[in-house]
Amino acid sequence: MSTDKEDLELDEDFVADESDDAEPAVEVAKTNLTKRRIIDNFLEERRLHKQLAEYDFDI
Repeated sequence: MSTDKEDLELDEDFVADESDDAEPAVEVAKTNLTKRRIIDNFLEERRLHKQLAEYDFDI
């Protein structure tokens, strides 16, 4: 261990790169959530159409 103080060089660009990478991850999550909701809505609509087709209207 050295008792002399040494100057440390910091790479400031590294911090900027982290902040740039954070936004696209949020956009991907929003896109995936939107796609999932569309698929869920489509499946629910198919279930409802199937139930309607099987419904006995003579009751």
